[in-house]
Amino acid sequence: MKPDSSSSLLSSRPQLRHRHDHGVGILTPDWPASFSNHHLSALSLLSSQEEYSSQAREECGPVFVQEPDDAIFPLHSEEKKVMMSCEARGNPAPAYSWFINGTEVDIEAVYRYSLIDGNLIITNASETADYGRYQCKAENSYGTVLSRDALLQFTYLGSFSGRTRGGVSVREGQGVVLMCTPPPHSPEIIYTWVFNEFPSFVAEDSRRFISQVTGNLYVSKVQPSDVGSYICLVKNTVTNARVLSPPTPLTLRTDGTMGEYEPKIEVHFPQSVLAARGVTVSLECFALGNPVPTITWRKMNGNIPKKARLRKSQAVLEIPNVQLEDTGTYECKAENPRGGTAFKGHIQIYTFPQWISTINDSQLDSGDQLHWECKATGIPRPTYRWLRNGELITPQSRVEVVNGELIIQKVQQADSGMYQCVAENKYGAIYCSAELKILASPPVFSLNPVRLIATLGKDVLLECKPRASPKPRVTWRRGDRRIHPSRRIINSSRSDEGDYVCRAENQFGSAEMTAMLRVKEAMRVELSPCKVEVTVGESVVLSCKVSHDPSLEVAFQWLLNQQPLNFQQEGGHFEYIQRQSSTVDLMIRSILLQHAGKYSCRAQTSADTLFAEAEVLVRGPPGPPGVVIVEEITDTTATLSWSGGVDNHSPISSYNLQARSPFSLGWQTLRTDPEPVTGDMESAMAVDLNPWVDYEFRVVASNAIGTGDPSAPSRRVRTKEAVPSVAPANVSGGNGRRHELVTSWEPVSEEFQNGKGFGYIVAFRANGTRGWKEKMVTSADSTTYKYRDETFPPLTPFEVKVGVYNNKGDGPFSGVVTVYSAEGEPRDAPSEVKASSISSKEIKVTWRQINPGPGRPRGYEVSYRKDSEQEESGKKKKTAGNETSMVLTGLEGNSVYVITVRGFNSIGQGPASTANTAKTKKDPPVQPPANLMWIQEGTNVSLNWEPVKSKDNESDVIGYKVLLSQEGRVHHQVMRTITPSAVLSLPEGGTYIIEVRAVSEGGEGATSSQVRVLTSSGKTDTEPKSN
Repeated sequence: MKPDSSSSLLSSRPQLRHRHDHGVGILTPDWPASFSNHHLSALSLLSSQEEYSSQAREECGPVFVQEPDDAIFPLHSEEKKVMMSCEARGNPAPAYSWFINGTEVDIEAVYRYSLIDGNLIITNASETADYGRYQCKAENSYGTVLSRDALLQFTYLGSFSGRTRGGVSVREGQGVVLMCTPPPHSPEIIYTWVFNEFPSFVAEDSRRFISQVTGNLYVSKVQPSDVGSYICLVKNTVTNARVLSPPTPLTLRTDGTMGEYEPKIEVHFPQSVLAARGVTVSLECFALGNPVPTITWRKMNGNIPKKARLRKSQAVLEIPNVQLEDTGTYECKAENPRGGTAFKGHIQIYTFPQWISTINDSQLDSGDQLHWECKATGIPRPTYRWLRNGELITPQSRVEVVNGELIIQKVQQADSGMYQCVAENKYGAIYCSAELKILASPPVFSLNPVRLIATLGKDVLLECKPRASPKPRVTWRRGDRRIHPSRRIINSSRSDEGDYVCRAENQFGSAEMTAMLRVKEAMRVELSPCKVEVTVGESVVLSCKVSHDPSLEVAFQWLLNQQPLNFQQEGGHFEYIQRQSSTVDLMIRSILLQHAGKYSCRAQTSADTLFAEAEVLVRGPPGPPGVVIVEEITDTTATLSWSGGVDNHSPISSYNLQARSPFSLGWQTLRTDPEPVTGDMESAMAVDLNPWVDYEFRVVASNAIGTGDPSAPSRRVRTKEAVPSVAPANVSGGNGRRHELVTSWEPVSEEFQNGKGFGYIVAFRANGTRGWKEKMVTSADSTTYKYRDETFPPLTPFEVKVGVYNNKGDGPFSGVVTVYSAEGEPRDAPSEVKASSISSKEIKVTWRQINPGPGRPRGYEVSYRKDSEQEESGKKKKTAGNETSMVLTGLEGNSVYVITVRGFNSIGQGPASTANTAKTKKDPPVQPPANLMWIQEGTNVSLNWEPVKSKDNESDVIGYKVLLSQEGRVHHQVMRTITPSAVLSLPEGGTYIIEVRAVSEGGEGATSSQVRVLTSSGKTDTEPKSN
């Protein structure tokens, strides 16, 4: 859009602009000039609202919001209405009409047509009457536009002919084609074949193929299993409706079989295939032949696209999302042992037109030139035509139409309207539109008169820019005297005050505007202090004082480095303090480094704007040094260089070099050469690094204020390899298997391995010998080494040390320690083994400790079995340590057991002791005490029962055990007696349970039935009771 010619200071719409005055005063309307960074100017807000309101009310021609799209309507749908959509915006609201196949639809005359807004509704749509291309027209008083056209199609699927189809008879081995002959349909359909009865479908393979172009079923070589009835099934892709053909019988002739013959291609794609870019192209190729032919594909003068897929046993080449580079000649070849044949076809890709550049709305003055250009791409290359209000534009005396360019010389009011550029090729057309407005209006001033204020001694520029078209002729006068059209008053004074009249006129009329000029005293601004240095964390106050014409109000604004300060977003560091109407202070609290810079105090009246500047320097810790470069690297040193950062107004006194590696906890301070690194240096050497370690380096600067932020890390570098310098720690050993010397150590950290090929050297020698035997351990993670020698006596002492090595050489050894070889199994058998029966279930075994020696026992194993059992069926039980006794439990009563004892350790077992025997006691009586009688007298209970008599195979009774417990508690009180009676004293209060068991050498017998006794305070029961 062409800018409005009236947009100026003294135009019909006032605007605020930011200005920096340098000796020239720009006159401004006399409105209150007070402002701050906290509030939006009332005039700016009013102006914005006026512009928004003006845009909302602006009248314009129609522009499409929605255009009709291609549609497919099911002919037999229950919904009998078709809607073609169209919507446009414009002011006034557009009116709509429609074209079908280029003919305008008479909505009023045809009852089946109706409009809802811009949408065309077709009732009882039919293919014969309504198939075709539809185009929407939208128009209002400013012009007319045409939409793109849209194709309305109808989908339907007819029925197959009901006539009986004749049978097909062929020889075995012969090829056959079964015709589908589909019914009338729209749009595409999908073909399948049913074999004998639904839903048994024909499976496609290298021998059978269904063409989705013709619908026919092709069998390259008929077999006896193919005999049967075939039905063609077609499905509509939109409605999914399906219909079946009458059956076609297939039989075999009886006059012999078909011999082998070369392939014959029955199905192939066209010689020229046209496809739109982006679609999927399917090429079919299938041949009859005996043996069954194989199909292969190739692209002439190129490769088949990688995205291509072969389907249906290679009978279909499918290329998805086809692009221009897929253009070319494709060949399918059918071959069998009898020969081969081929077919070639060419794929040509076309593209719909697409816009590269379009046209935009334009506003021109009468007599100007219009030059519009639109560009589109497409294959074939698009052609262009231009429309004005829906009508074709033809070249005339003022009008040039050259491809996508439209030029109109000396535009007139009659040229106003809606223009469209149409780019089209044989596959489609696209539209773009724009509105041309010819401006024709007399001069108009919105503000009249305008009060202007200038400053003494400054130049004044008078501007007169009314809204008008074409551009008006402007003259100035002061009183009755015409003044120079330069409109500039040099070095204004009081004598220049007065009224100035601007007159503007064109062929449509004229208008005048009066500018009332007043000249005021010049303003002066003083900002103090003008330069100040402070340290981080301190506070400072800047004071801005203004002297100005007392009739004018002054407004202040603070800026830092020419950017307005936002007091709310500065974290409370800045405070605006107004002490008087002409004096303001800026308080900066707890100043930070980023607060350094040039501060400006801006003072503005309706006549003038002035700035005063002060520089604030902030002293603080240094900034980060520049990029750290590793100049040279050795095995233990790195020479670093860097560039100094800002010193923040306090000289840098020293630098600190730091490093980190995969083995360090964060950044570590390094030793340097020289030490220290002074502030005037920009290189130093880091020393005492570890070889073959990845390091990153950084530098930190310090000054009298403090330590600054670190530099960015250097690139990661690795120190060079060196001989290992750290020996393994905590060397020890021992244990292991017989004849082994086991040495162990703590592995050396990767940080101290110093290079590739790190490993260990284990050196050892028997005490009292001179030569060392050395063994290499190549794994850096190893922690033990075992050396086996059958000649080692158990517990032989060795001197052992462990060293390190890598590809650079051998490193140090650890200190020498004494390590004993593995011990042997115990040599002696335990002595003084004794076994004695404790009960019918238990035998106690005791023995004497084996004398310590090279085969020290770590425990003992007791083997036991019944005398009547084989040795293999015996049981074993081990001690937890070096105990010299064990109780065997779970034995059988009245049985003789054979028992041996042997020592064991980690090496093995020692010899067994001489066998000992022991016989378990007889089992305790099975019969429990019976007929319990008791008499309760207060808390005393007298019990007696029948004596228990042992059987011959049971142990004799040697007494009884009486158990007393309070009901609900587990704890028992036990009383022993050798007679079948007892007297118990019960605590007062509670219910008690009494049980009796016979006691024998074989253990305790069965428990009697329970006696429950209730006691209470002071109660005496002398009645005998029985249980």
